[in-house]
Amino acid sequence: MSRKFARSIFVSLGLAFVASSASAHALLKKAIPAVGGTISASPSEIRISFSEGVEPRFSGITLSSEAGASVPVGKSSVDPNDAATLITPVSAPLKPGVYTVHWHAVATDTHRTQGSFQFTVQP
Repeated sequence: MSRKFARSIFVSLGLAFVASSASAHALLKKAIPAVGGTISASPSEIRISFSEGVEPRFSGITLSSEAGASVPVGKSSVDPNDAATLITPVSAPLKPGVYTVHWHAVATDTHRTQGSFQFTVQP
């Protein structure tokens, strides 16, 4: 096998690996309230922006208090102006404390991701 041929195979495999590792997954880019942030008033909704569009039927969040109690939220939907932003209404005002957002997202290419983050509502 010539060095030129071996090098072209190595480069091709490397490019294939990079392309497959860059395959789309909806990763969290930004959240409102901010990841780890502190807000002075209860939010009316939670907005999560992802690295790519998500399927609202298969994506959503749950919210829990510092004690682990489930906090009611509404049905998640995609921002009509940005398919990569998931919006979930908060059903009732949040009391001061730390809250955990658990999210799951299915990208438009069907890859599933999930994660969580916290934010604090000040008194």
